[in-house]
Amino acid sequence: MDPLQKGNNEEEDSQCAEEEEEVDPRIQGELEKLNQSTDDINRWESELEDCRQRFRAVLVEATVKLDEQVKRIGRAVDDSKPYWEARKVARQAQVEAQKATQEFQRAVEILRAAKETIALAEERLLEEDSRQFDSAWQEMLNHATQRVMEAEQARTRSEAEHKKTAANYNSCISHMRQLEKKLKRSINKSRPYFELKAKYYLQLEQLKRLVDERQAKLVVAKADYRAALCNLESISEEIHAQRRSLAMGTREQGVGAEGDGGNDDIANFKIESDGLSSDRAEGAEATLETGLNKLSLTVAQKEEGDSGDEQDPHYINPEISSPSAATAILLLNSV
Repeated sequence: MDPLQKGNNEEEDSQCAEEEEEVDPRIQGELEKLNQSTDDINRWESELEDCRQRFRAVLVEATVKLDEQVKRIGRAVDDSKPYWEARKVARQAQVEAQKATQEFQRAVEILRAAKETIALAEERLLEEDSRQFDSAWQEMLNHATQRVMEAEQARTRSEAEHKKTAANYNSCISHMRQLEKKLKRSINKSRPYFELKAKYYLQLEQLKRLVDERQAKLVVAKADYRAALCNLESISEEIHAQRRSLAMGTREQGVGAEGDGGNDDIANFKIESDGLSSDRAEGAEATLETGLNKLSLTVAQKEEGDSGDEQDPHYINPEISSPSAATAILLLNSV
């Protein structure tokens, strides 16, 4: 088989195995979250844009209508502004005074309950003659007494705040009454303008609240979208890491690796000493020594016979016919 074709077949098999592999259930869950977040983002962006357009439209309408009222009423709008400002401040002072009154009433109730707890404990202690005033009763009474002291401090603070806000409210009301008497004519004339202004102000406040709510929901949806993406990325990296570890554990020969079996044998070959190999090595050394001796003797005879005309008929060239000499030369060259 062609190595390239074999490699392609292995890649196709691995791809088929990956397709047949069961999908991680976490992926489906994160994909559903991703789709839901995408739908939420699109919906909140659409509603946010609608609320903003409505807010801008109401703001433009309010500006136009109020300008028409100013032109129609005239100077009375500016003359009566101090009264309307004082009225606004008085309403704010009234809200603060009501809040302080509620805090004061709550502190009084807490103080009353703490005192009743101490009174009941003392009464039970006096009713039961056999009961000893032990450490448990002492700890309970100490705790109740501590609560009474804290409640008294809270009541004192709330009472002072209540008096302060009440005095501020009375002052604001008095100032507003004075301006009302002083600017009565201008107030009556400019009342349509300020009533229309208050109406648009409430409407714009409601739209502003809707815009803020849509904006907050859009931020949450985008955060959920980013979290789903991060989770999918983490799951993908985990799956790829597992596949790489499995591939490294069961990797086969790649393309063109069929003829490299001899290299593995050479790399994994280890020399082991045994008796047979030692005997062969000693025989090789003896053969090498005999060949060297014969070669030296032959060279000496050749030098002595070079002076005569005839060569010894029994002379044999060791370089041609002596296997021992040839073996010796090869071994020397290899060394």
